[in-house]
Amino acid sequence: MFLEFFPHQISLQVGQVSPETIKAPRSIVFEDKAKTEEAREKARSQVPKVYLINPETNGAILGEVNNFFLNIEKILKQSLPQKQKEKLITAEVPFTLPAGMAYDLAGITVERWKACGRAATEILGELLKKEITPENFTEIKATLPDKVSRYNLSYPEKEVLLLSLNYYLRPNAVYDPEATEKLRDRAAQAVPKVWVSVKQNQKIIGEGEIVTPEHLAKLEALGLLKPKPSFRNFIGAVFIILFTMLTPLFYLYQQRREVFNNLNLLVLLGIISFFILALAKSILAINVGAFPEMTPLVGYAVPLGAATMLIAILIDFNLSLLMTAILALLIGIGTELNLKMSVVAFFSGLAGGFGVSHLSQRKDLARAGLNIGIVATIAILALELIDKTSLSTAFLAALVLGPINGILAAVFTNGFLPYLETTFKVTSAVTLLELATPSHPLLKKLLMEAPGTYHHSLLVGNLAEAAAEKVNADSLLARVGAFYHDIGKLKRPYFFVENQFGSTNPHEKLTPNLSTLIVTSHIKDGVELAREYKLPAVVVDIIEQHHGTSILKFFFQKAIEINGSEVKDEDFRYPGPKPKTKEAALVMLADSVEAAVRSLKSPTPGRIEGLVRKVIKDKLLDGQLDESNLTFQDLHNIAQAFDKVLSGIFHNRVEYPDINPEALRKEKKS
Repeated sequence: MFLEFFPHQISLQVGQVSPETIKAPRSIVFEDKAKTEEAREKARSQVPKVYLINPETNGAILGEVNNFFLNIEKILKQSLPQKQKEKLITAEVPFTLPAGMAYDLAGITVERWKACGRAATEILGELLKKEITPENFTEIKATLPDKVSRYNLSYPEKEVLLLSLNYYLRPNAVYDPEATEKLRDRAAQAVPKVWVSVKQNQKIIGEGEIVTPEHLAKLEALGLLKPKPSFRNFIGAVFIILFTMLTPLFYLYQQRREVFNNLNLLVLLGIISFFILALAKSILAINVGAFPEMTPLVGYAVPLGAATMLIAILIDFNLSLLMTAILALLIGIGTELNLKMSVVAFFSGLAGGFGVSHLSQRKDLARAGLNIGIVATIAILALELIDKTSLSTAFLAALVLGPINGILAAVFTNGFLPYLETTFKVTSAVTLLELATPSHPLLKKLLMEAPGTYHHSLLVGNLAEAAAEKVNADSLLARVGAFYHDIGKLKRPYFFVENQFGSTNPHEKLTPNLSTLIVTSHIKDGVELAREYKLPAVVVDIIEQHHGTSILKFFFQKAIEINGSEVKDEDFRYPGPKPKTKEAALVMLADSVEAAVRSLKSPTPGRIEGLVRKVIKDKLLDGQLDESNLTFQDLHNIAQAFDKVLSGIFHNRVEYPDINPEALRKEKKS
């Protein structure tokens, strides 16, 4: 699935010199993810950090400034010499004062100092209402001289005020990373995607040009850039394949246990799936040089319908529908998650599956291929129009690739079917159709050597087929099984009443036991003859089971008349086994009903209906249907189907008078 061998894909890197000129095979509009991300990062970087004012910091700054001014005020209130006050002020001030300023400060009045303190409180109160951050702190400090100059202060209060503000002022806002990221994400999301338009046949890069990220973005969007191998992709592929393998196995385990337990059929299912995926990869590798715009669309020609038809014919119809969905999914994954390829593959596969769901003639395969072509053509055209592909390209893809899809599906189905049947010993409807043709050597032999049995078999086939359609059995298998069910009579045809044509009955000269041995031996002889002519196992089973362990009533009654009640019924029964499938049971009932109705001297609809139900009831009570999975409702439907067919065969006919044309003409003239 993940093996890459696309010759039209290119391996280029940024900074490399392009070895060839590359043009766009089709028109596309795609998002340049690199440029989109670059624009969004730029928008994010332009969003400033979000800060929140910390009230505690504001309170601390104001408290420190008030303490400073109160402590100096206490010193100024003391009745001490100016020199001594100077020393106390120098020790109390937390920042360095210029030379002589402490002495001058010690000589001012308390009122002047209080005015200086009020100015400091007002300036800080104004500044601390705003967010002071590390980014704008320097800028805010630069405004302090202007703010101080607004107050009518003299030396040295003005200089001390400026120094104290510079010392005590600090950032009061705390960085909020969560709010900042939200604003930046919102700004990035507001930036629209950067879309790039590329027109069909537009030059992407010329030979000898240096590869840039823009070149690579366009090549990647067009599917021309060879992807780098990824371990993540491999792990994902492992899980996808695992799920797609387990899904049909789980379905078979739940719904079709006989297929699940048949390793032969599971291997066949795997081979068909592998073949169609390998074929898909091969088709996707095609490079349409003359029409470059068609190269990305060749995947539409993948004939998934071939796999669907093969699975439906050889294994199971419902399983074929499930596998259609799974294989269409895998084909889409194998084409870089191309939904369009999956959709066309899915619908063409369904068309193939339904086309052979009731295969009754060989030409049905060709008709199924035609259906696939029509469905694929419509689906391709619809998808390409939705994808805004140019009308000329859309119609060209639909009219070329759609029919190719149908033709390939029919060709591969017809070509591989006989080989798969032979290799895996599976009997398909096609094989049964070949066996149903009158030109088959065994049927021709039956017609020439046992014509009564041949015509009896045809009637039984019609009855079995009609009944099979009523009980959801394989009507084709029932018909073919009925055609061959009595081929064992070819060994001694004249010992069977339908081939005697008015001659003496040889059983009149034989004992009932010997007659029973001769009649029952046609089962063994039929099985041997069927294997000699290589008839399928399902047909051989019908030949072997079509009498089950039924008793030969005529010879059993004759033996009782001769030997009395000491006769054992086991000596006058067929060897079996009993019918194990619906089809074998239908052939048994049709065989018995046809023989019984033929023996009626005056068959009327009422008498036919009563006899049909009696025969079916006798077989049921004798236990011959115990292993056939037929329900009572099925038996009722079978009886109705038999009545309808037999009433049409044994209807009343008008008795025409014996007329002499010459006498009639003479009478008219006279």
